[in-house]
Amino acid sequence: MLIVKTRLGLSKISGIGLYADSFIPKGTVIWRFIPKLDLKFNEKEYQAFKLKHDCERIDNYIYKSRISGCYILCSDDARFINHSYEPNTIDTMDDIEGLTIASKDIYPGEEITSDYQLFDAEFNSYKHLLMSEEEEKLTSR
Repeated sequence: MLIVKTRLGLSKISGIGLYADSFIPKGTVIWRFIPKLDLKFNEKEYQAFKLKHDCERIDNYIYKSRISGCYILCSDDARFINHSYEPNTIDTMDDIEGLTIASKDIYPGEEITSDYQLFDAEFNSYKHLLMSEEEEKLTSR
């Protein structure tokens, strides 16, 4: 669940992005997993959920946790945090399902970004879909 004030907007990275709506100092916890608000599925539950709800695009908004191996679906707009290899947040293994913390000061209107490979166990299976030419250069160094 997001703990800071944010808004959605068009992203230069991809589609819709999550933006700071107020100043977020370095070290501030931005997101944490909250049971009963955020959803957590094991593999069998996740497949059954997809069949029952006919969620064609749910895979765009869910990730497989490196901590528990379960699938996590954020209950709020945190699902719109876009990937970057030079993010302004850091995802830790602290807490139940990790924390997203500002790794630098984030100013109002700045897009909040995260490095998906730090928390998503399936990142390698889709990372090629996220890479811009600039990011390809960064990762090939």
